[in-house]
Amino acid sequence: MNNEEYKALDEFELEPENWEQAERTEKTAFLAALANSRETDKDIKESLNELERLAETAGIQVLGTYHQRRNAPERGTYFGKGFLTDLSRKMMQAQADILIVNDELGPSQAYNIERDYQIKVMDRTEVILDIFHKHAKTRESKLQVHLAELEYQLPRLKRMWEHFDKERGGVRNTGGTATRGMGEKQIEIDRRLIKDKIRKINKAIETIQHQKETQRKQREKAKKICLVGYTNAGKSTLFNQLTNAGVLVEDKLFATLDSTSRQLKLSTGNPVVLSDTVGFISKLPHHLIASFKATLMEVQDANLLLHIVDVSDERFEYYIQQVNSVLQQIGAETIPQILVFNKIDNVDSILVSLLESRFPEGVFISAIQGINIDKLLAKMEEILLGNRILQLKIPYDKTALVSKMHDIAEIISEDYKEDGIYLKVEISRDDRFLVEDYVLENEEGKN
Repeated sequence: MNNEEYKALDEFELEPENWEQAERTEKTAFLAALANSRETDKDIKESLNELERLAETAGIQVLGTYHQRRNAPERGTYFGKGFLTDLSRKMMQAQADILIVNDELGPSQAYNIERDYQIKVMDRTEVILDIFHKHAKTRESKLQVHLAELEYQLPRLKRMWEHFDKERGGVRNTGGTATRGMGEKQIEIDRRLIKDKIRKINKAIETIQHQKETQRKQREKAKKICLVGYTNAGKSTLFNQLTNAGVLVEDKLFATLDSTSRQLKLSTGNPVVLSDTVGFISKLPHHLIASFKATLMEVQDANLLLHIVDVSDERFEYYIQQVNSVLQQIGAETIPQILVFNKIDNVDSILVSLLESRFPEGVFISAIQGINIDKLLAKMEEILLGNRILQLKIPYDKTALVSKMHDIAEIISEDYKEDGIYLKVEISRDDRFLVEDYVLENEEGKN
């Protein structure tokens, strides 16, 4: 390792107030990440900032963030020896309780770090699971979180009991023959117990899933809309704005774990079912996605997705990609979606104008202030119903087209003037090509 790779560590100086705060906090932590050659300093900083938000949501105070540039993790300890040696020294100076790693560690890596460097270690998945555990409110979400915790623990039982055995003296020898340690025996029992719990939880979740399926069939005539997006993008705020549901809104990651559904009536009178879902995040563990399959089914069954984006976050394009990646993992990538750029009240109007040019199909709103909610509803209706209201001016030599409109469209108004026949019609998406040369203005009065 060269000195540049330890620059962040070498420059670290603990502020006096941090020392004082550390004494008042139950858990304090250093954050650490690996960065490959393709990642820029900005990428690393933003990734660690997200991990810091996760840690703070879990009730952990962050005292420092560090990274090591390395193209591949060290097999045994994830980070290199020199980096961990220096980091352990800094943690001791700061009296930090935990090292949080910005990745999911292998079963033996955390144990090796704790054994060799006397550092208590958590990985990114553990932090997310801790947050999920605290935020689970309903029986369904509690079961899903517990399932994810057990799936995470199962391959790590060996590490836990190896650690216990070594503290007690390890493998015992009697008459020259090695016998199995206590942990080696216990691990078999624990593995069976955990697998049995997993089966029972899966069965319980299947029962809940069956009940939800019955409820879905009862309302199958109604179109289904799901709110998706990166965690803390404002999904629950928009849900409340559209339905007056009073769902809990917190400025925290994963404030919503349970799917909440309410009926919403469009301007046409058509009822739709609107569902708020768990927020997505980068590096969301696969087993966590699997555990929340029952909740995510709401997304899979949707006719339309409202993809909520926090436009005030400079990484919003990256978050769009991450959400679309999760949608692909659960088989929902082909469902029509509207990009809903939220929190425009927190950004400059010039930026909004620029983004409107880049994303012409997007809808720019402020859920908390109710800005452009009418435009969003109109867009939802257009996609769900497939119809659009158009103002037409048809020449008198095209009266056959007027007759056609009476056959295939709903005539809202009809006026014969000197310069042509003026029609206001509600027409389907498939038939719109017939009149595109005669459109005067759309339903919003735009040319």
